[in-house]
Amino acid sequence: MVVQDSSPELTDDETDRLFHALAAATRRDILRRTIEREQSVSALAADYDMSFAAVQKHVAVLEAAHLIVKRAEGRERLVRADPVMIARARALLSRYEDLWRARIDRLDAFLAEPEH
Repeated sequence: MVVQDSSPELTDDETDRLFHALAAATRRDILRRTIEREQSVSALAADYDMSFAAVQKHVAVLEAAHLIVKRAEGRERLVRADPVMIARARALLSRYEDLWRARIDRLDAFLAEPEH
């Protein structure tokens, strides 16, 4: 599935929530797993050496950052990655990459100038 990034740039608050959500290895792993396929919170929790409540808290952080979407199906809570927010995050990181590449290119050009 290809998702076009047609939404506006992330706000400062959205960016803060995004980086906070991605700061923990467990949350990055949950995101990776939910990109592959929708999963129940119970199935996610079974693979971690922590309480179900702790996994729920990780899911809540990802949900607050809009990186995952949670829905109810009977008694289960299913989560999946949100491709729109992932595309927005990718666009943000791409802008940072472009900024740093331009700075490095300018530094390379400056260092390549002959001394006067």
